Amino acid sequence: MRQADIPFVEVRIALYQDDHRSKIEQYSRAGKVPILVAGNITVWESLAICEFLAERHPERQLWPADIAARAHARAISAEMHAGFAALRSNLGMNVRRTYSGIGVTSDVKHDIARIDAMWDDCLRRYGGPFLCGDFSIADAMYAPVATRFKTYGVALSAGASGYAERLLELPAMTEWYAAAHAESEVLPQFERPI
Repeated sequence: MRQADIPFVEVRIALYQDDHRSKIEQYSRAGKVPILVAGNITVWESLAICEFLAERHPERQLWPADIAARAHARAISAEMHAGFAALRSNLGMNVRRTYSGIGVTSDVKHDIARIDAMWDDCLRRYGGPFLCGDFSIADAMYAPVATRFKTYGVALSAGASGYAERLLELPAMTEWYAAAHAESEVLPQFERPI
């Protein structure tokens, strides 16, 4: 929403403390984040939120205009949403630390290779600078992956590396990093030994 300049008000709930689940359930019975509340409409799942925003703000062109590129963007977004379990399990998102080389199992390497190849294919197919040309929901879905690649010092092909850097340099991403660094909470259960 920040990247697309769609105004919103964020409600920050510190996770894993102070009865966080009941605070989240005030907005959604699913008890998970993210959650979007728009008037009397509540959407509590990331791809559903993206589709809702694309429908509500067609002028923002959150999906590519070309039908083939749009189908491709939706497919790779769904793949990110439902896949890459090894990467997500072993390379937890932590933008305040660096764990170069830690957690990169053979299954994680498989996920990394798939993502690298996918990014490279998209950049060649659509000409960049983002996955399907202009910034889209597909790029938003892979932004957390780019943070993981940075945190864990993952080596990528030249094209994929450049793409990850472009994502991380977006104003919305630099704001996200700054907000994370301003947080005072530390969750020991998610910190890796250095």
